[in-house]
Amino acid sequence: SMAKSPETEHPVKVSGYAARDSSGILSPFNFSRRSTGDRDVQFKVLYCGVCHTDLHMIRNDWGSSHYPIVPGHEIVGVVTEVGSGVEKFNVGDKIGVGFIVGSCRNCDQCDSDLENYCRKQIHTFNRINSDGTITYGGYSNIMVVDEHFGIRWPENFSPAIGAPLLCAGITTYSPLRYYGLDKPGQRIGVVGLGGLGHIAVKFAKAFGAIVTVVSTSSRKKSEAIETLGADEFIVSRDTAQLQAAAGTLDGIIDTVSAPHPLLPLIALLKPHGKMVVVGVPEKPLELHAFPLIAGRKLIGGSNVGGIKETQEMIDFAAKHNILPDVEIIPLDYINTAMDRLDRGDVKYRFVIDVENSFQPE
Repeated sequence: SMAKSPETEHPVKVSGYAARDSSGILSPFNFSRRSTGDRDVQFKVLYCGVCHTDLHMIRNDWGSSHYPIVPGHEIVGVVTEVGSGVEKFNVGDKIGVGFIVGSCRNCDQCDSDLENYCRKQIHTFNRINSDGTITYGGYSNIMVVDEHFGIRWPENFSPAIGAPLLCAGITTYSPLRYYGLDKPGQRIGVVGLGGLGHIAVKFAKAFGAIVTVVSTSSRKKSEAIETLGADEFIVSRDTAQLQAAAGTLDGIIDTVSAPHPLLPLIALLKPHGKMVVVGVPEKPLELHAFPLIAGRKLIGGSNVGGIKETQEMIDFAAKHNILPDVEIIPLDYINTAMDRLDRGDVKYRFVIDVENSFQPE
């Protein structure tokens, strides 16, 4: 059969913004989504966060991009239609969608509520969906998602400000929980004070940790301590500061997505300390065996979270009023926003006001 165009392959007409090539320039794009199946929820997109992954993907930094790309996986909307078999949502409910919209649903990982580690997971954009078509993300006005992959959005919790929790929030909450870095009184380091880092600080503080921010920029000290409530601050280029803090941390969440040395960070850990990498630099990081062996230290990784844990994280954030610091933008500002994100010129996360970016027909 002839390949259909994105505009006509499905019945639901959608407006969005897409990148057409590795220049990463986003422009208006009309496409289509599937009709609402028995287990599907259709919703109007209200807000969508802008994640560093979006930037990497539109520019093909990781070599896995298929154009056109409609980015966006920190999505909050309001349900407009539910399939006949849907139990989790009603029309009018708020719904969140994060990094994943599909998985095999029957492997060991899926059975353990770890869809994010399923080998057949389907990402919210730039992946092949179960029907063979490409997934398009939240830089668009309408989404259709299997109810299982929707997150119930708490009442009276801001969808505009909270949207980035669906990726940046779970990306930092999950490793704190999994690696046992969620106990009161622990000393936790957060490396990098960007979109991920500033939320890591907020979650670690909510768990009762004593938090040290590690940053290349001394300018971020007052922000880290006065605004975000961190307890200590280390400039990562200052050898004296690093030496003074050596061996003091129980765990580190490393959020930096630029190449950077690991050795000075590993030295900050106590014996048996754990460093968890959640940022994704384009080039491999250099690792020395000796400091790991000498202190029985671990380097681990973590990738978002399963649906159950993402729901738990959103409910925890709503209960403790943990919200990212955001700048809300219209969709037609997105190319400027991407350039600013590339320079680190945002505190700390852009959120697109999708609903008000599209004029009703």
